[in-house]
Amino acid sequence: MIRIGWLVLLVLSVASAQPARKTPPDPRQRLGVLIPMRDHIHLFADVFLPRATGRWPTVLFRTPYDRKGPANRSYRGFVERGYAVVIEDVRGRHASEGTLGSLAQEGPDGSDTINWIAAQPWSDTRVFMAGSSYVGMVQWWAAIQHNPHLIAIAPAFSGDDEYTDRYYSPGGALQLGHRLLWLAENMILPGHVRPVFASYVGHVPLRTADLAATGLKLGAWRDALDHPSYDQFWRQRSIRERVQDIDTPALSMGGWFDTYAESDLELFGKLAAAHKPIETWIGPWSHNPGVKFPTIDFGPHASIPFRATQADWFDRWCNRRATADDSRLPLLHLFVMGPNIWREEHEWPLARTRFTPFYLASDGHANTLAGDGVLLRHPTRKSPPDSYSYDPKNPVPTAGGAICCNPRLLPAGPLEQSAIEQRKDVLVYTSAPLREDLEITGPVKALLYVATSANDTDFTAKLVDVEAGGRALAVTDGILRMRYRLSLDKPVFVKRNNAYQISVDAGVTSYVFAAGHRIRLEISSSNFPRFDRNLNSAGPNADLSKFNKAKQTVYHERNYPSALILPVIPRHG
Repeated sequence: MIRIGWLVLLVLSVASAQPARKTPPDPRQRLGVLIPMRDHIHLFADVFLPRATGRWPTVLFRTPYDRKGPANRSYRGFVERGYAVVIEDVRGRHASEGTLGSLAQEGPDGSDTINWIAAQPWSDTRVFMAGSSYVGMVQWWAAIQHNPHLIAIAPAFSGDDEYTDRYYSPGGALQLGHRLLWLAENMILPGHVRPVFASYVGHVPLRTADLAATGLKLGAWRDALDHPSYDQFWRQRSIRERVQDIDTPALSMGGWFDTYAESDLELFGKLAAAHKPIETWIGPWSHNPGVKFPTIDFGPHASIPFRATQADWFDRWCNRRATADDSRLPLLHLFVMGPNIWREEHEWPLARTRFTPFYLASDGHANTLAGDGVLLRHPTRKSPPDSYSYDPKNPVPTAGGAICCNPRLLPAGPLEQSAIEQRKDVLVYTSAPLREDLEITGPVKALLYVATSANDTDFTAKLVDVEAGGRALAVTDGILRMRYRLSLDKPVFVKRNNAYQISVDAGVTSYVFAAGHRIRLEISSSNFPRFDRNLNSAGPNADLSKFNKAKQTVYHERNYPSALILPVIPRHG
């Protein structure tokens, strides 16, 4: 036994003394390739080819999330469909040189990368782009460069406007949780201990919340706070302002419970009206379509093969670029929640929509679910107003809705509202049980007549589905900052305790309220930390630290017919 043991050791020692054989490089992979930009900055990319030799169309992914990250495996699936794949770190991220700037920089960088791809010996010069969120946004910016090698794009969950998608809401409130969470996850100072979420979203003044979240003073954060109105700063960073420059065929995807859905649909509507080649899918998803909601299972049709659908789109444009004879475009695939079916449409909003009011009424005590607030099909002549006290130190907590991007810290979707409806600073208005199914597909609004004891404050509106058993699930919601009631362009403050008509943009949806269910509207003044708290002052909210209470009043009588405006789709015709 001893001799055999020494023999084994001798063999092992001889083997270890032999020079290690190097694994030959995979000719289908070219890792760490340097791609030059027009300003001599170099971006790093990895290239994956279908075979050792040949010329192929290419799918390009440009990401700030590390080209070697987990999504890499999903991206490389296009190789099996006969496409070369290039995955690139955007400027200033991970291996790439330079500094991460505004999204507008992604246009020239994207075009330079496309030109580099077209010049490679393995490229047939045709380039496509795919990816979601930031990886989707960069595609729109590349599209407006009119690069002849870019044949089609497939952005998902990307939106079209930096102001209303990533920083503020259509009503002017800051998307606090979304922004600070993204910064904390992606821009944190190396070695800085990642703080607890509640510690930095609750930080005041907001101007220094970047330090609390990341340990750094961030120019992007502070620039955004310097421009709370939709001014030239934001217009220069908006694809929405450049829709006329988009000619590249686009397959876009979005989710009813994603903060970008409203912009995804608005962009579809504008491109469709201009007869541009656009196809859009909006499903019952949050920003991550793989996340399941704890309250509702939307069935097997809720999932679609994202990568295969995108690859089919690219195959189509590989074979034919012309679209003049293509009667399928524009095409909008909407998932109707309730019956849980897909339906094809061709415009947004739908031409057959009937915007239908449901009027608010009460005996002056609509506070909480136990109150007397109701929704009626006709306005009442006499109905005393409802009021509540809004204290920004004790805001109404976020409970679902269309939110990005961390489902653990900010869960999205049709979540239960029972705890919210117990609060005295929430007005609850509920309809009678429906006699038949009611479909709403389109933008939801709350037309309200309100007053406040402050010179500026917020009003929120949330559409809720009340099931026959009483469970209340969020459908869609929104917020309006009073200083932006007339326009996002310029703040106009209110006079205290004067009545004003306002319109709260409560988001978009396609949802069927089933027979026996009831429609509910919740009105309040906060949704935190999804949105920042209005401190009820006429000063810049980003620089305030003093919390002021405000008395809020909602009117609903003959001269003040406050109403929930629903985009009803007729059952027939």
